[in-house]
Amino acid sequence: MNPLWSALARELEPYVPGEQPRIAGLIKLNTNESPLPPSPRVAEAIAAACADLRLYPDPEATKLRQALADYHGVALEQTFVGNGSDEVLAHAFVALLKRDGPLLVPDVTYSFYPVWARLYGVACEIVPLDEAMRVRVAEYRRPAGAIILANPNAPTGIALPRAEIEALLADHPDIPVVVDEAYVDFGGETAVPLIAAYPNLLVVRTMSKSRALAGLRVGYALGDAGLIEALRRVKDSFNSYPLGRPAQAGAIASLADEAYFQASRATIIGARETMANGLRRLGFEVLPSAANFVFARHSDRDGAALAAALRDRGVLARHFRGPRVALWLRVSVGSEANIARLLEAAAAALRGE
Repeated sequence: MNPLWSALARELEPYVPGEQPRIAGLIKLNTNESPLPPSPRVAEAIAAACADLRLYPDPEATKLRQALADYHGVALEQTFVGNGSDEVLAHAFVALLKRDGPLLVPDVTYSFYPVWARLYGVACEIVPLDEAMRVRVAEYRRPAGAIILANPNAPTGIALPRAEIEALLADHPDIPVVVDEAYVDFGGETAVPLIAAYPNLLVVRTMSKSRALAGLRVGYALGDAGLIEALRRVKDSFNSYPLGRPAQAGAIASLADEAYFQASRATIIGARETMANGLRRLGFEVLPSAANFVFARHSDRDGAALAAALRDRGVLARHFRGPRVALWLRVSVGSEANIARLLEAAAAALRGE
């Protein structure tokens, strides 16, 4: 380590993103990107926004926030946008989740949460999933400073119904509850309708997955105006211009093309079921998924070894280290051709060919 590093930099264990392939021909099913392009309106809007890049973008992203408010049926002051949902979540850790009591976090969930907790000095209390890899809301009925849940959860893909989120909010009316809905459009039940009744609820969303805008980096939060103001204060102490003009324009255009969005969702959900059924026929256990990926394991193969075998056959899947997930792979939904390649590669790997 460089002697000029701070003590915090030396102690950090950064988040490790999925492999970005630099080898031609690899099928990329390891980062939950959309197999479909965004609405054609997005490219048109971006091209128009690029006509003059001399000027800074609107630091408040007012037009985009108003489009989000209209789309979700909330007020403008109940919206916040950032450079991907990761930035929005990071701001939430500072603005809302760093409190006197512990932050309750599932033991198997988005692996960036413990990184932010360490970075910002947030004390966490780990709450185990049950044996079926499900969040048990009853286990969160304990003293806490804040709660964060991914719903649907990642990497399991399992979703909680809105009624269980509401029960959690009712149990903890005096602490912030952040629900990360990165994958909710693929079959989950959003908590957004609960915002009006629960001022302690912050819902975080991304346009990277279901709207195929991972390259633009647009995330947002919806919640009580008091929570949103806390996020804004942190944002303006960090970066007043998180979203450029092309990103704002492209996101607005995506929201305006509802027919395309709904058709894309349906296509990906159907492809997910095709992929899950194909893996089951090969002997995999596949958890019920409400996301654009599946979490699967095979009784005859170690997860890391199987991921390596798939990569050798041209297919990238995500493997996570950890005592409860070491046998599992998270596999993103791909195109019809990519799913066929995945199933062929998995079959060959299991046969040892």
